[in-house]
Amino acid sequence: MLEQLTRPILAISNRKGGTGKTTTAVNLAAELAARQYRVLLVDTDSQGHCALGLGIRWRPGQPNLHDLFSDRPPSLQEVILKTATPGLDLVAANTRFEGLWGTEDTGILKRALEEAQDYDFILLDTPPSVDLVLINALTAASGVLIPAVPHHLGAEGVRQLTQLFYRVASRDNPGLKLLGIVPVMADPQVPGHREVVEELKKAFGPGRMLRGVRRDQRLAEAFAAGQPIRQYAGRSRGAMDYFMMTEQLLKI
Repeated sequence: MLEQLTRPILAISNRKGGTGKTTTAVNLAAELAARQYRVLLVDTDSQGHCALGLGIRWRPGQPNLHDLFSDRPPSLQEVILKTATPGLDLVAANTRFEGLWGTEDTGILKRALEEAQDYDFILLDTPPSVDLVLINALTAASGVLIPAVPHHLGAEGVRQLTQLFYRVASRDNPGLKLLGIVPVMADPQVPGHREVVEELKKAFGPGRMLRGVRRDQRLAEAFAAGQPIRQYAGRSRGAMDYFMMTEQLLKI
């Protein structure tokens, strides 16, 4: 599925916070890199958690994603950081970013990423708030992956994101595709979780429900240690689930 996109730029997005977007972005990027793909992970969320999940300490004043939205933007190459994971580079976010003012240009990020011709995949970790940065990310993307915690607030975040998805697809990015929904922090033994997953299947079709990522404390530990789960605890449930989810995305 991923390789069939016209240009493999994948936005990982949900309108609700706390749905595992960054954990999914970091671990999917690491899984793709482990398969010998060149991967660029772009953090568009000013919380800046992708850098933390990869063991990078971003400091104020360092080149960052949000510099691309300034009056005198740097080249993309100037804001790319190497990570400890072979094949995986990062564009970090500015944790002091306070919003865009004086522009309504939805194509800034798309034009900047045209420089990234050396990468097989570009992953965009996106903010939950509807602002110009999120619109830029969806405009730049060729596909959207939606992590969702399987409870009713999580399902509402999916519905809100798909409304925005169709708005951007109809106005700014007609080639945008909805790749799928990934249940995260899921427990099939919890009746409420099963109900929400079934509800999402009915709403979006079973083909768009991807393999879920089970609740696993090792995922939080890996993030705190600044490592993808495949490096921190390669035999854990979380590592296996992200491995299988990546295989599913590549083979559907």
